[in-house]
Amino acid sequence: MTEVNLNWGVQIPLRDGIRLSATLYLPANGSTPAPTLFSLTPYTAHRNHARAMYFASHDFPFLIVDVRGRGNSEGVFQPFIQEAQDGHDVVQWIAQQSFCNGRVAMFSGSYEGYAQWATAKEFPPNLATIVPGMAAAPGLDFPMRNNVPHSYIVQWLLFTAGRTSQDRIFEDAPFWREKFRGWFESGRPFSELDSWIGSPSEIFQEWLNHPESDSYWDSFRPSAAEFSQINLPVLTLTGAYDGDQPGALYYYREHTRLSTIARENHFLIIGPWDHAGVLAPKSEVAGLKLGAASMLDILELHRQWYEWTLREGPRPAFLQKQVAYYVTGAEKWRYAESLDAITTRVEPLYLSSPGTASCIFGSGLLRACRGGGTFDSYTYDPKDTNGSRMEALATDLPCLRPTFPTDNLASQASVYSNDGKQLVYHSEPFQRDREISGFFRLVTWISIDQPDTDFSVAVYEIRDDGGSVLLTADLLRARYREGLRESKPVATTVPLCYSFELFTFVSRELAKGSRLRLVIGPVNSIFSQKNYNSGGIVAQETIADACIVNVKLFHDESHPSVLFVPFGLEER
Repeated sequence: MTEVNLNWGVQIPLRDGIRLSATLYLPANGSTPAPTLFSLTPYTAHRNHARAMYFASHDFPFLIVDVRGRGNSEGVFQPFIQEAQDGHDVVQWIAQQSFCNGRVAMFSGSYEGYAQWATAKEFPPNLATIVPGMAAAPGLDFPMRNNVPHSYIVQWLLFTAGRTSQDRIFEDAPFWREKFRGWFESGRPFSELDSWIGSPSEIFQEWLNHPESDSYWDSFRPSAAEFSQINLPVLTLTGAYDGDQPGALYYYREHTRLSTIARENHFLIIGPWDHAGVLAPKSEVAGLKLGAASMLDILELHRQWYEWTLREGPRPAFLQKQVAYYVTGAEKWRYAESLDAITTRVEPLYLSSPGTASCIFGSGLLRACRGGGTFDSYTYDPKDTNGSRMEALATDLPCLRPTFPTDNLASQASVYSNDGKQLVYHSEPFQRDREISGFFRLVTWISIDQPDTDFSVAVYEIRDDGGSVLLTADLLRARYREGLRESKPVATTVPLCYSFELFTFVSRELAKGSRLRLVIGPVNSIFSQKNYNSGGIVAQETIADACIVNVKLFHDESHPSVLFVPFGLEER
């Protein structure tokens, strides 16, 4: 390792005359031009200081660049809008500097992961590789998932408001939980959440004006034509419990689907981590203890990747195949040639019940044979706010909330507290250890007596000692049952097909004697937009619009409801 020299307030000119501010870290003894790394961040440069020091001490010049309108950079910050062209200009400016040999790469994750894809779609000639960690995909996993917005939006917008760091406000979990709880219990519309928090936001209102997947959100991400031409080597990182996993895997799937070259030079790592853990793994995530193998040296892996792609060094030994994924339970890494190849077979489990599935101790069954009973039902009253206190008292940051319905993956508190307000189904105990790896899918036949409502579905492992582990989750707004690009309020009480196709990736070895638990119920959380079921503009609805909805889930011969379970190989 070498000493590092720091250059503060480096000015980078952009095509429109705006100047971005960067902190430059140079190897103290480095006089020879070298491949150069940078991150483009809205979080102000100091947050990446330790990582910049690491890479510069390993002979990679590193710049932390404040995005337009943040930190010491000129201009106005407009999330997602500016990073593509600005990123292109930064790459080309760096390539012309005396410390750079013309090869430029990017680093970091979350919004900064998004910025890497945004930059790549502008095709700067000197961009040599990107390494997007937990990359957010606008319109897909942030600021909404499956067209259901997160309360977290206003927390993030305040975090990135103004020019200075807002870390302490952003990380004050009790403050945010109580604010979200207050709004939730007030019955005020979601459109007033920014004012309720005390930070009115034009950006928040603009996002709410695009409540479904459309050309507005498409414009921020690479198009099909752009994906097909991105020929850079790419290393994507995400986690099984990463709130931006849907975005990270979207980029991976689209790039490898549309670019022939990407099938060879795009690598994917899916660890057992949450969002923050993707770049800083910990031995425990939301109550789930992990094995020692999960504790990858992420910075060292990045260094090896940059040595390989920028200096023609050896390929990182960890990257044995195109995809590396961690199997919890077995506590080991496994490898596959592609994301789809992880799942070796899919087995159907049919929902069955005599009509008692709304009671946990009278739960329905998940069984291999088709048919059983007629339907199960629950009633959801949007005026019910009884669960808000429990959510507000949770101890962790709500980093899992955009994707997962719990802060504690090993807790069953929310399931038991909602007994009678949801449907629960259990499989028979497994007769041997089974590896579940891939994406669940649920096809159901549901009848509702209101124009709209939101459904939450979650799959758990229930061990033979009674303990539980949340495996994966999905959600669906009834009006988007036929697709996320068009709203179709329900106009009949006849059973309709609802297909849950966007479960998050999971890989876990279930021990002999374990069962699967499927939970289906309403989305009724302080961390999500409230749908009052009326079929109107959800962001504008108040408690005065609340409509009680009666939900029937059918599982008879004519309406088979089935959970498709992805299994991986037990031995490799």
